[in-house]
Amino acid sequence: MAWWKPLALVAVMSLVMLALQLLSYLIVGVVEGSDDPFSPTMTPLKSLAINLSIGASGVVAVLFLARLARVPWRSLISSPRAFDARRLGSYLAGATLLVGAGLGVVWLVARDSTPWVGFGVSGTTIALLVVTVLTTPLQSAGEELMWRSALLPAAASWVRAVRPALAVGLVVSSLGFALLHGSNDPWLFGYFTFIGLCTGLMAIISRGIEAPVAFHVANNVLFGVVNTVLADGEPYAIDRSTDSGDASLLILAVVNVAMVALVWLRERRARAVS
Repeated sequence: MAWWKPLALVAVMSLVMLALQLLSYLIVGVVEGSDDPFSPTMTPLKSLAINLSIGASGVVAVLFLARLARVPWRSLISSPRAFDARRLGSYLAGATLLVGAGLGVVWLVARDSTPWVGFGVSGTTIALLVVTVLTTPLQSAGEELMWRSALLPAAASWVRAVRPALAVGLVVSSLGFALLHGSNDPWLFGYFTFIGLCTGLMAIISRGIEAPVAFHVANNVLFGVVNTVLADGEPYAIDRSTDSGDASLLILAVVNVAMVALVWLRERRARAVS
């Protein structure tokens, strides 16, 4: 593509996401009668609004890039093979086990680093659980569409040789993913960058979006469920301020590496069989 097209993608993607987020926050603020609609507290309506807006932004990003690059949108989902629902299910099962194990280790050795205050169930808890299970997969898939299906190949188009192009795409999409999450804490920023790098590698190794989507869905849904039921019946808050991260994130980084290894082994076996 022309050099300016990836920049146009970033601009459009950012504006669409920002506009949808602002609009959804304001609508939720009016409905809930909140004095601060931009607070980090995750009410059921706010969680629903965030999930739907990010999911929609991912679809817009893929369709916009397909138009810019004049390629079928399906080629941004998987290429050269077709999308594989069985692959998605297989990776979702593996990711659920790995993320669940990571949560267990965090519970055992680093519980003080979490927002977990105690088990509690209320109407808010039930509503948040329903929203998490039903719509967080849309949010997770939307982020993967934005950063792995759209920005990674778009940024890679700046370089002609394949391996340097993949490196550029991975770096740009990983840093963009970290910036999206809006944290100035070095531990959190580094962790989000590492997630972006690992999910990008999953997409490249498997030549499709199924593995990173599966991992992202398992990670966000399981963390959302645990954060909800251990908030003592109240809405939980997402804190990404300075000093909100620490070395306990290394536990979760190991989970990311394990998922990359799982994808590599599965794809290697699949190629050997074929």
